[in-house]
Amino acid sequence: MAEIVLCRIDSRLIHGQVMTKWVNQSGANKIVVVSDELAKDPFMMEIYLLAAPRDVKVSCYTQKDVIENWNADQFGEGKVLLLLPNLKTMKEVYDGGIRVTDIQVGGLGGAPNRKVVFQNITLDDADVEILTELQQKGVKIIFQTIPEDAPQNLEGILKKYHQN
Repeated sequence: MAEIVLCRIDSRLIHGQVMTKWVNQSGANKIVVVSDELAKDPFMMEIYLLAAPRDVKVSCYTQKDVIENWNADQFGEGKVLLLLPNLKTMKEVYDGGIRVTDIQVGGLGGAPNRKVVFQNITLDDADVEILTELQQKGVKIIFQTIPEDAPQNLEGILKKYHQN
């Protein structure tokens, strides 16, 4: 059975050097992208695949398909970097049976009603609710944009969120 060695939330999904660094650090040999939008857009999918490290197999699934494939043990052997665009998708995938023990939040872009909590990471009330729920279920959550950054824990991030 495949092993998830890194579960990363990043709205930019696969993007150049940063992704290469995370693949190398985690030892992943597969990237599994979960994005309903991207899975339905072959042209954009090609662009994202070009940004992936050459020696890493990349697959993209809808939320429904990734849950079905994971629960049916269809990822084969290997070390997977699970990549999701947002926390809502993470919650749905987790509730569907992909029980990760650790989540790394690496990039969530800005929009109205979102607060910057760490570098390029923003949260809104719905995100905070999801993060709190996942943590209560025993998931360890850190915020880290690049490997060179010191990981930030959820408690510190939530404190910043509520101060803004």
